[in-house]
Amino acid sequence: MSAQPAPPIRLRSIYVDNFKSLVDFQLSLAAFTCLIGLNGSGKSTVLQAIDFISRLFKGNVSQWLEQRQWKPGDINSKLSGKSNLKLSIDLSGADGNFSWDCSFNRSLLRCTQETVKLNGKTLLSVADGHYWFGDVVHAGATVARTKVAFEYEGSILSQLKDEVLPKPLLPLKRFLQQTASLDLLAPQLLRKRAAQSQGELGMGGERLSAFLSELSDEQRLTLGSQLKTAYPHLEQFVTRSLRAGWKELGIREQFGDKGLYTEARHINDGMLRLMAILAEILTDHQFLLFDEIENGINPELVEFLLDVLVNAHQQILVTTHSPMILNYLDDSVAREGVQYLYKTPEGFTRAVPFFSIPSLAAKLEVMGPGEAFVDTHLSRLPEEIDAMRTINVERPNADPRQR
Repeated sequence: MSAQPAPPIRLRSIYVDNFKSLVDFQLSLAAFTCLIGLNGSGKSTVLQAIDFISRLFKGNVSQWLEQRQWKPGDINSKLSGKSNLKLSIDLSGADGNFSWDCSFNRSLLRCTQETVKLNGKTLLSVADGHYWFGDVVHAGATVARTKVAFEYEGSILSQLKDEVLPKPLLPLKRFLQQTASLDLLAPQLLRKRAAQSQGELGMGGERLSAFLSELSDEQRLTLGSQLKTAYPHLEQFVTRSLRAGWKELGIREQFGDKGLYTEARHINDGMLRLMAILAEILTDHQFLLFDEIENGINPELVEFLLDVLVNAHQQILVTTHSPMILNYLDDSVAREGVQYLYKTPEGFTRAVPFFSIPSLAAKLEVMGPGEAFVDTHLSRLPEEIDAMRTINVERPNADPRQR
C-alpha cells in the first residue's frame, strides 16, 4: 500500500477545566504523544476528555454518555465548585493556526458559547442563543447574527452543514470528527459478531468483524501482510457472512503441512487487539487514541507495534505503564512526545514533558528513554517539578543551563 499523506491539520495543545480531575489542565501534543504516570494520575481521563471534545463535533453527546455508562454529572470535577466545562484547543494546518474555545453546559449537553479563530481572526462565534461568522464588527458594519432555531447537542458545528460554513473551518471540523478513541478495547467485544461497522470499530472494538469485512482489497492485503510479520504462521484473517448480514471473524494458520482455522472466540487476546489497532491505522481517521497500548501484546511484538504507530499518517496518542514502549522510541521522539502526568495535593491532574525535567534530561544524555524511565521514582518527581517551576518564575530570563 502506498504511503498515505499526513493529516492536513495537527492538534498542538488542549486546555480542559472541570472535566473529572482535569481542572485548569493543559497538555501539549506531538505527532506521537505518550502519556506516562502512576495509576490514577489521569492518563485515561485525558483520552476521555479528547474523545469528549471529538464527540462535541459529532453531536449526540447523550449517546456518548450512555456508551460509557455515565451520567452528565459524572463529567464535572468533584474537586471544584464550577458548573460549566471550559475547553480550548489549538491546531496547526495548511492555512495557519486554529483555536477553538467553548463553554459546555452539562444540563443542556451543548456548547452555549463557542469561538473559532484562524490566525487570530474570528471565523465563528456562538453566544446568547445566536451564531455568526466573522468578527462582530467588520468594515465598520455589525455582522449579522443568526438566532439558533434548532435543538442540538455538542458543538453547533455538529449541525451546521458544510455548505454554509466558511471554507477554512472545514479542516478543523473534519479533523475533530475523524478522531477515534479505542480506550475501551476489550477481547470479549473484539470477538463479537457484527452486522455493520459504519466505518467505526466502536469504543470497545465490538464492530471489528464487520469493520474488517468492509476493508478494501488493498487494505486487506496490507493488514494481512502486517499480521503475518507479527505472526508468521498466520495465512490470512477471514470474515464470513452469516444469516441476516452478521459477520464472523476467524483466522487461517499453517503449521507445516497442516492448516488450521480458528474462530474469533478462540483467537488469543493479543492478536485480536493488534488486529484492531493495525486496522484502525488503515482508516481515514486523523487522530487515534489508545489506552495502555501494551495491554495483551507480546513483548516481542512491542517494537513492531511502536514502529507502525510512530510512522503512521495519523496523529497518535497512547498511554502506557511499560518502559518497553519508551525503549523503542528515538530520543527526539521521546523528548517531544513523552508527557508525565501526576496529581497535585488538591487532586488536580498536571502534565509536564518528561524529559524537560532536569534529572530526566541528564539521564537521557547517557541512557535510553526506557532505561531513564526505569531508573526514576515517579512518585518523587512532583517535588522536582515544583522546584523547577519556582526557579523559572523567580528567574524567567536565566540561562537554562544555570537553572
